Amino acid sequence: MEWSVSSATNAYLDTLKLCNDEKRRQNSWKTPELESNEFISALAAGMKAKLIVEVTSGVSPSTIALAAAARQTGGRLVCILPERVLDESTKVIKDSGLRDMVEFKTGDPFELLPSYEKIDFSFVDCKTENYSRLVNVLDVNPRRSVVVANNLVGGKKGLGGHVKGLKDKVEVRSIGKGMEVTMIGRSDDTDQKSDCSGRGGEGGGHSQGKRRGAKSKWIVKVDEESGEEHFFRMPRSL
Repeated sequence: MEWSVSSATNAYLDTLKLCNDEKRRQNSWKTPELESNEFISALAAGMKAKLIVEVTSGVSPSTIALAAAARQTGGRLVCILPERVLDESTKVIKDSGLRDMVEFKTGDPFELLPSYEKIDFSFVDCKTENYSRLVNVLDVNPRRSVVVANNLVGGKKGLGGHVKGLKDKVEVRSIGKGMEVTMIGRSDDTDQKSDCSGRGGEGGGHSQGKRRGAKSKWIVKVDEESGEEHFFRMPRSL
């Protein structure tokens, strides 16, 4: 999987600024997971995701994060949400200067999702009713893609490593509380994951096909207060 350090860094910093600006505009704006929004923005931008799809009950910091990533990659964010929150959501995105990056769609996500094929980056808010069915109808890009299931609280489960159209399990990471990140990619597109020290190794990851030599490393940042781990993949040359 080709990785762009500059896109990931720019998206991370852009999201940090935009979410802080929006938080100052709205007292109700909540960012409960430290750096989780910056993480998904950097991940989507770093992997150069072109088609990003979010299914949500309303615009949130994650929407801004994914739109910021789309701005870095020259892609687009399709945001599927209820019609009742469309006006408010549109205003938030407009105020953030990201209007051109987001395509809002309202209606039944089960009817809308089949219109999008080979999605590079998917984000599903699991507050949505029947969310477990939603993650199973996603048509992901089998060459390289990411599926994020958010708000997995109260015993809710994400993909569990099983993705539509793929026979084998794929790599799954839990990031903070209630967020599951599923990494999808063939061995010739996705570099072997390294441990946090930068040494090559299996690291518990799973990819399809035969593994090749590691060309990148994963680094981890641990929040000292919460103990949460945040993962970033960086080229081995750094």
